[in-house]
Amino acid sequence: MPDCEKLSKCLFFNDKMASKPASAEIFKKKFCKGDKKQCARYRVSSAGINVPVDLYPNQADKADTIMSKKK
Repeated sequence: MPDCEKLSKCLFFNDKMASKPASAEIFKKKFCKGDKKQCARYRVSSAGINVPVDLYPNQADKADTIMSKKK
């Protein structure tokens, strides 16, 4: 699978995880280099909603809540 096109601009990986490189690599492998459509941040961004900086890629429930409030 190709890398997520949003990775270079993703604040989560380019800021929040700088102090936790091992954790960041796990998320990147699973979501950014794996199935980006399962990434909570990707889903919120793709819905045209500003992504909260504290949204983790594995927080699908939180992403669903954020997206449901936009409707």
